Amino acid sequence: MQYPNPPFESKICPPEGLAERILSLPRPLVFTNGCFDILHRGHVTYLAQAAALGASLIVALNTDASVRRLGKGEDRPVNPLENRAAVIAALQSVALVTWFDEDTPAGLIEIIRPEVLVKGGDWPIDRIVGSAETLARGGQVHSIPFQFDTSTTATLRKIRASGAGV
Repeated sequence: MQYPNPPFESKICPPEGLAERILSLPRPLVFTNGCFDILHRGHVTYLAQAAALGASLIVALNTDASVRRLGKGEDRPVNPLENRAAVIAALQSVALVTWFDEDTPAGLIEIIRPEVLVKGGDWPIDRIVGSAETLARGGQVHSIPFQFDTSTTATLRKIRASGAGV
């Protein structure tokens, strides 16, 4: 028996299809981006909080090459883009998932033109890519404080220290 693709797979949209796909999303649009390599409680809490700031949350993922350029380690990302996109798309709080290969999502932000731009609490608003443009359009920019002391890097460090390896 062949099973159909899970419905969340339809939330994954290549960058070249964004302009058309966002037309059908309820507004205001909320945009965030990141690696989201090994999903943890901090990630899902942050994404739920971001989604609550508008009607549709769009998450842009760094491609594998983009993650490597961030200097997170030779073996990062642990999960390839297609797996990370599927896991993020499966979250109820997420309306659409896309990706970018550049060092920043500036190009995507200009295509999407979100009403709300969001990053995690380690990003001051004036350093969030696209903040000046979003504010100039009358939008909002938020830096959401971390609620949980979790990180993928710390999780990997703990796994490696246990001898389990990755």
